[in-house]
Amino acid sequence: MRLHWTINITPAERIARVVVGTLAAIVGLVLLTGATSGIAVLLDGLLVLAGLDFVVTGALGHCPLYAKLGHMPASLKGKTS
Repeated sequence: MRLHWTINITPAERIARVVVGTLAAIVGLVLLTGATSGIAVLLDGLLVLAGLDFVVTGALGHCPLYAKLGHMPASLKGKTS
């Protein structure tokens, strides 16, 4: 089975997602090492996961939430990939 999706994130947003996601994941990991309460561990873990999600969606160029909402940037309309 082959999965196929369209690119629905602009090149500028892709770069921003990878940069911001990487920073968020690193900050989350640093905070996680010093977390002392259960809620801090949970929040820091969520920050790491959100950062990784941004990195993956930026690298792939496809955001499942955008697809579900029907969002397609005007600069990408009509392009296939």
